[in-house]
Amino acid sequence: MPMRFSKFFKSFSLILCTTPFILSCVSSKDVIYFNNASEVQPTGLTDDTTIRIQPNDELTIRVSAPEQEAAIPYNLTKSVIGLDGPQAAQAVNVPLESYIVDDNGYIQFPELGKIQVSGYTSIELADLLEEKIRPYLKEPLVTIRILNFQVTVLGEVQRPGTYTVTNNQLSLPQALSLGGDLMITGKRENILIMRKEDGKMTYNYIDITDATVTQSPYYYLQQNDVIYVEPNAGQIQRAGLLGTISTYLGVASVIVSLALIFTR
Repeated sequence: MPMRFSKFFKSFSLILCTTPFILSCVSSKDVIYFNNASEVQPTGLTDDTTIRIQPNDELTIRVSAPEQEAAIPYNLTKSVIGLDGPQAAQAVNVPLESYIVDDNGYIQFPELGKIQVSGYTSIELADLLEEKIRPYLKEPLVTIRILNFQVTVLGEVQRPGTYTVTNNQLSLPQALSLGGDLMITGKRENILIMRKEDGKMTYNYIDITDATVTQSPYYYLQQNDVIYVEPNAGQIQRAGLLGTISTYLGVASVIVSLALIFTR
């Protein structure tokens, strides 16, 4: 009798242990990005690929000119970049105070007063400010950085977290790479992009196995976007199965132990 129970327990354990590996089998088509890339016609980038300034963004705005002293009033600090002679090719990194865009999308700019900045890209806003400053300053050069461009990557990635980006453009694959890329258990056909637009949270799903994803308005991210990669069906089944296995193994162990006791 003990021998029969022992064999049964071993067979039962073997079945339970091998089941997760069977469930984990996935098709290569489910894990490869941009499966049909050769079938998609190339398209040019649009203005939607560059992030736009939003309320509560933090900006640095540097105004430079050949005459350094003349540019000082247009900066939040008195340190500017010299553009005269050989210095024209040099970028001098001097700390500047930042602007916080108010809830209505405005900043208070030195000498010019209240200016609406929300909705512009950094380049568009720089062009606008140069145009406004030009009547008072010869050859102004405006450079702008958005300091709070952050995205959050959650779910089935190697390193979930919030990442600060220094560029003014970030694609979904680039954001996923910041998180160490998707795990094999991540569902690539249904990646959720959470985005706040016009004061409301929107929820949009992206299929990164389809090359046409590059034409989606959510392929390029905006500041404070949240990316969530849900587990695939196999991972969900395994998670449930592991709990069931644990329970069954516990019950089986008790049964075998009792059987051994009562058959002695």
